Amino acid sequence: MTPVSSHSPLRTVQVLGGGNAAGGAHVRSLAAGLVARGVRVTVCAPVEADHTYDFTGVGADHVHVPRSSDPGSVAALRAACTGADLVHAHGLHASFRTVLALSGRRTPLVVTWHDRAHADGPRAHFLRVLERRVVKAATVVLGTTSALVDRARRAGARDARLAAVSLPGPRSSPMPDDPDRLRPKIRAELGAVGRPLLIAVGSLERHRGYDVLLDAAHAWRRLDPVPLVVLAGEGPLRGELQRRIEKEELPVRLIGRRDDITDLLAAADIALLPSRWESRSPLAQEALHARVPLVATEVGGIPELVGDAAELVPYGNARALADAVVRLLDDPDRRELLRERGVRQAATWPTEDETVAQVLSVYDELTQIRPL
Repeated sequence: MTPVSSHSPLRTVQVLGGGNAAGGAHVRSLAAGLVARGVRVTVCAPVEADHTYDFTGVGADHVHVPRSSDPGSVAALRAACTGADLVHAHGLHASFRTVLALSGRRTPLVVTWHDRAHADGPRAHFLRVLERRVVKAATVVLGTTSALVDRARRAGARDARLAAVSLPGPRSSPMPDDPDRLRPKIRAELGAVGRPLLIAVGSLERHRGYDVLLDAAHAWRRLDPVPLVVLAGEGPLRGELQRRIEKEELPVRLIGRRDDITDLLAAADIALLPSRWESRSPLAQEALHARVPLVATEVGGIPELVGDAAELVPYGNARALADAVVRLLDDPDRRELLRERGVRQAATWPTEDETVAQVLSVYDELTQIRPL
């Protein structure tokens, strides 16, 4: 679908906060698809996000807008949105800045919620206030899961829809390493030679459930050989987690932020997702694509995303998490069944082309009458 030929090219502005990896990858994929269909795209995001995702490399313009909601950032965003036919903001904080920047204008605003914001105590109330302000100002809210669509409707959205959001393909080197040679190399690097390798990926924050994962790791110390648990990611809990690992002598390694998650998964025996909440988890999607058995919490959008292609356990239940992993390690037939189901489930997810087509159909719906 392309803009009507009698009109000038559709001009869109994509607004990204820069703090969410799934959102950044989605905006890059969306920008590439829109530009290929003749749409003019400007991405407003911190300069670091352009360095990471190379929006200009796919033909979009980039305007540096800091993540802050101070008046200077809002003014820069307002200037960048001048003359746009439609503005599309991704994530809660970027959406709130965009609402402020578009105040007094009639520019259609599309908001995509890739995930829900996580906070406890007074800040949780503050975030709910932001959510209500954003969804009431948005023309259309796109949620990446049914749970997020329902959340937007409860917050007062006038038009909330389920979004088709693909997992963009990896931006790999033109000559990737042979996976059969890479697997033993990575396992040796991590210290998982002759023992199972369990991988978890994500920021080291409270909602990721890594405290529960460490509790579960106690049970795995009794296995022979003892599995190695590797956590890839950075965050405020690193010190706390490392102290627990050392004090309790747990078979867990923190390896920091990595840009080779696809390779790490290819080397793993099981992927772990112990979070309190997830939407369309990139790790879950990559694990199923990579034919890696997944043990995940039955929360948020995970059941809808993975279907019967993963072992699902209640959040916060270390015993259930530990037992699910032990059963999988003892049952190669079950692991193979999950691999086969994962491939079938992944085939049902939207492609990048389908994602762009759905978004563009929303854009066309909202900009049917535009000046020449």
